[in-house]
Amino acid sequence: MLYGDDRYGNHDVADRPKDQKIEYVVIHDTEDTQNTMFQTVQTPSEASWHYTISSGDGRVTQHLRTKDIGWHSGNQDVNARSIGVEHEGFLAQPDTWYTEQMYQSSARLVSYLAKKYAIPLDRQHIIGHEDVPGPTTASIPAMHEDPGPYWDWRHYFDLLGAPLRATAGPNSELVTVLPDFVTNRPTYTGCTGEAKLCAPHGSSAVRLYTEPSESAPLVQDMGKRPDGEDSTIGVYDMTSRVSTGQTYAVAQRRGDWTAIWYLGQKAWFRNPSAHPTAVGSVGRMVTPKPGLSDIPVYGRANPEELAYPDGTAVHPDSPLPYKFLAGQRYATPGTVRGEHFEPSDVDSASPGRFVKGQALYYEIQFGHRLAYVRADDVDVVRATA
Repeated sequence: MLYGDDRYGNHDVADRPKDQKIEYVVIHDTEDTQNTMFQTVQTPSEASWHYTISSGDGRVTQHLRTKDIGWHSGNQDVNARSIGVEHEGFLAQPDTWYTEQMYQSSARLVSYLAKKYAIPLDRQHIIGHEDVPGPTTASIPAMHEDPGPYWDWRHYFDLLGAPLRATAGPNSELVTVLPDFVTNRPTYTGCTGEAKLCAPHGSSAVRLYTEPSESAPLVQDMGKRPDGEDSTIGVYDMTSRVSTGQTYAVAQRRGDWTAIWYLGQKAWFRNPSAHPTAVGSVGRMVTPKPGLSDIPVYGRANPEELAYPDGTAVHPDSPLPYKFLAGQRYATPGTVRGEHFEPSDVDSASPGRFVKGQALYYEIQFGHRLAYVRADDVDVVRATA
């Protein structure tokens, strides 16, 4: 699998958190059996991650020291800031693989890591592989979808001791996706064959439409599907859905429907007051500064050019193909500093170099995935209840 800028490799030697703060835990599923993945992680030319959780008994196996950087997320910037945790199994077969032993063991591990590295226990920092942004436009179509719509984020955060809940009233300017996992059962295809309907099952995901109607077209993701192909209800297609715990800025409300800002467009989902699929939240949003018709959105937070020492190649900015338009708002948990990790040779035992800039970015919930915008381009607005 290709990671970063046309590089293949197993991992990079670093000295985290001394040289780089660890900000994320990335939750994966293996999409293969544990034995096969253990062979993969021990192969120098393959990907790597820090921990694997077995399905049957929840056993934890550590593969890399957390101070080192695994090649697991498809985004070198996120790799440098994260710990990767793989879970044995297949996202389309949750009852076979996503066991209670796995959930409990994983939650104990992630609770420990979050406490050790001061990582907030929220869905902006405990993220799925499916939430990791593509670092460049060309990389977006190959980004992953695990752990998928059947991973029970609500239960997982209960086990983490950080329950997901409403923090504002139902008319807040921000909403957090929070359907009831058992009764929320969107239709999916592709669990046992591309065109076959999946068996009804509880889900953490909520589907998005272009208008407040389930007969309306699904919203599109021009980055994931640059050829213009329509979004689908396939279990591996997350282009038109949001996930439990994610927080979005409200664009409009109409009866039992709520619209959020999503990839530069309004995206509607059913949110009846009697059985809400999203709840009110407090927090901050960002919006383009006055006079800007749109601002660029990035999949990585690069340092400014002057931050690179002599002899170190400048990591080029690479705006994603989306538009963050004037008048739109997106939820943000706060800022990150522009940084770039310049690895040593793959075979080197010496740590790579972190280029640390002064430029600040806001992390935003832009679509299903995270994204970054320059702090100089936006104003911060606090959501009212």
